[in-house]
Amino acid sequence: MKGLVLAGGTATRLFPLTIVTNKHLLPIYDRPMIYYPIATLASMGIREVMVIVGGKSVGDVVELLADGEHFGLDLTYRYQRGAMGIAHAIGLARDFVGDDAFCCVLGDNVLLGPPLAETAREFEAGPCGAGTLLYEVADPQRFGVAELDVAGNVVNFEEKPAQPKSNLIPIGVYFLRPSAFAIVDQLVPSGRGELEITDLLNHYLPGNLFARRFEGLWTDAGTVTSLIRAAELSEQESRAGRMTAPPTRPKA
Repeated sequence: MKGLVLAGGTATRLFPLTIVTNKHLLPIYDRPMIYYPIATLASMGIREVMVIVGGKSVGDVVELLADGEHFGLDLTYRYQRGAMGIAHAIGLARDFVGDDAFCCVLGDNVLLGPPLAETAREFEAGPCGAGTLLYEVADPQRFGVAELDVAGNVVNFEEKPAQPKSNLIPIGVYFLRPSAFAIVDQLVPSGRGELEITDLLNHYLPGNLFARRFEGLWTDAGTVTSLIRAAELSEQESRAGRMTAPPTRPKA
């Protein structure tokens, strides 16, 4: 399985912090934000990772991560022109992915908890075409929201609904197969001009989506409030000796 980290976008919700830098370089407790999705992929045993970059300070992202050797990874990069959506960014990895299953993690997602190696293996060995992790939040209207049937199966995802049908959201960890690229090619931009990940996931419903509850701690870091929350959770886990994000890059 290969990995993608999405680290593009304009991050207007974090202005003025992101006027002069990429949001994924902002600190979450004692390390840059982008270290967390890299740790999530590394915990699955993934070693080949493409980082989709864009917006401000692209060179700084590359300088920070370099070739990934200090993480035990082989990193490569691809540039996304503008805020064109998560599904569009996934489509840029077509040649990198080749015939392999892959996992995409959003660059502002902080997952703290058990490694996801078993989850990745279950998806890779199973029949489903796509998969995601679900998490209960207090403010689902900020995210894509899962709609469940009476048996608890996901039947639809809705992007940022005014009236959420549940408080379960698909967090920014998406398992996919190469067949996803043909679906991306068929997507049309949403009202905000982006190719939405919820539209991609909905192509696999009903019946062809792998969904599991994430049992650890999760937050995004895309707003000032959630950035602070991410730092608090990371400090809590670090002091308890449970931090899994990679350490600060050693000096050359």
